[in-house]
Amino acid sequence: MEEEVKSLNFIEHIVEEDLANGYGQQDLRFRFPPEPNGYLHIGHASSICLNFGLGLRYNAPVNLRFDDTNPAKEEKEYVDAIKKDVTWLGYEWDTERYASDYFQQLYDWAVELIKQGKAYVDSQSSEEMAEQKGTPTEVGKESPYRNRSVEENLSLFEGMKNGDFEEGKHVLRAKIDMTSSNMLMRDPIMYRVLHKPHHRTNTDWCIYPMYDWTHGESDYIEQVSHSLCTLEFLPHRELYNWFLDQLVDSNKLRPKQREFARRNLSHTVVSKRKLLQLVENGVVDSWDDPRMPTISGLRRRGYTPESIRNFAETIGIAKRENVVDVSLLEFHVREHLNKIAPRVMAVLNPLKVVITNYEEGKEEWLEAENNPGDESAGSRKVPFSRELYIEQEDFREEANRKFFRLKLGGEVRLKNGYIIKAESCTKDVEGNITEVQCTYDPKSKSGSGTEESLRKVKGTLHWVSVPHAIKAEVRLYDRLFSDENPDGHKDKDFMDFVNPDSLEKITGYLEPSMKNAKVGDRFQFQRLGYFNVDTDSTNENLVFNRTVTLRDTWAKLEQKS
Repeated sequence: MEEEVKSLNFIEHIVEEDLANGYGQQDLRFRFPPEPNGYLHIGHASSICLNFGLGLRYNAPVNLRFDDTNPAKEEKEYVDAIKKDVTWLGYEWDTERYASDYFQQLYDWAVELIKQGKAYVDSQSSEEMAEQKGTPTEVGKESPYRNRSVEENLSLFEGMKNGDFEEGKHVLRAKIDMTSSNMLMRDPIMYRVLHKPHHRTNTDWCIYPMYDWTHGESDYIEQVSHSLCTLEFLPHRELYNWFLDQLVDSNKLRPKQREFARRNLSHTVVSKRKLLQLVENGVVDSWDDPRMPTISGLRRRGYTPESIRNFAETIGIAKRENVVDVSLLEFHVREHLNKIAPRVMAVLNPLKVVITNYEEGKEEWLEAENNPGDESAGSRKVPFSRELYIEQEDFREEANRKFFRLKLGGEVRLKNGYIIKAESCTKDVEGNITEVQCTYDPKSKSGSGTEESLRKVKGTLHWVSVPHAIKAEVRLYDRLFSDENPDGHKDKDFMDFVNPDSLEKITGYLEPSMKNAKVGDRFQFQRLGYFNVDTDSTNENLVFNRTVTLRDTWAKLEQKS
């Protein structure tokens, strides 16, 4: 049978076309260029997978370049977090670069543009510049400083560099076309004065280049062949090319910018500004809070790199923006964890069961497989005793025939154990059931091969032996926003849709094999969902995060509503 050939996305078609029209394999170079002003989120994951995926496909180098041109918002903490995220996703960069590596070269090029009459120092206020820039339907007006002499511009620009002026006093603008239909071409700002220390250059510079000036020139310095950006940069492409036109050596490769559409995720916001607001307002604990759509948050919640890469591949690359249902991301983590996560038993809402015909003080260790889909995962021993915990919702005094769990007079099988029958129950003064008394069939032990063990009963319950149970803090995470598009309401703030039930902390009871679970270990709590050990966990206090439920419960809720 022939192997299915994967169709190319439109970016790959562009690369293939360039290779057919003169590019050599050795000419290909890609880059992932994050700004270190926040933590990467699931939207960045698609860009990471695209750029590094192209590198792998074409055996081409990929740079990790930090576009660090705004010291007011950038920190080394973000640089370190980004490097950790890219590595965790399974990718290796060729070289680690920074836009700040090129500050001197960018400055020298800007001086050349001034000398050629293609850049000038503007001394208007930001309000004046905004007013004279015009509108999409009205052309702009030239700055009264547009025709300063080259000598005056050079002198002022050097003074800006040396820190002679306060912030906002002067900017350097490219002299292009104030009548252009593309407002970005109406004499864009290239440099502004900022008296703030930079995370790498400290106070060496008092001026910092704007993104549009830095981006293409950094690509050119690094000889990046394909500069891939999200769709909002499409109007910037004309400016990207104009700046390159002024500098490109015909003997060197000229980068080309191409754009792809963002994939927005439902029930989520991915604006760094809004994510920071969630952190600063205490809605979440940190950037890596497991409810956050950041890569570090997803990692802490228990997502796997494979599940995120598979998600990125499934949604693909397109030219139009759309919203991807978060349930697709959840599907991919379920699918992967189903293959790799060991099965264990845990009870999160305990109800005590006493097996009255089981000898007091007796215990036995039952064989339990670790993963029915993976024979190599082996098995473990779980203790069985007279007193057990089951889930509260797994018992009813009375129930109809569709209830296949435990009810008075009814039988169920205990996973890996025996068939039990509910004989009676005890209630507190408020009528709440506090204990269920059962009998067991001693010949019905799972895997024993007896006639009784082969008897079919419809319900199978997970359980934990009371004297052997380990207490753990369990954090039940749910979607952070209750609305599919929290960011899409003109009359409401996205914060209005924060889900008040996005986190519930409870005490769970786990089988004793979990005693040595380490931070990051992932498990399926049978019948409950997938969980992992949180970074807050200690030897004395295990903490588990629910990564995802076994099924998409939100889909059911939305169908009902």
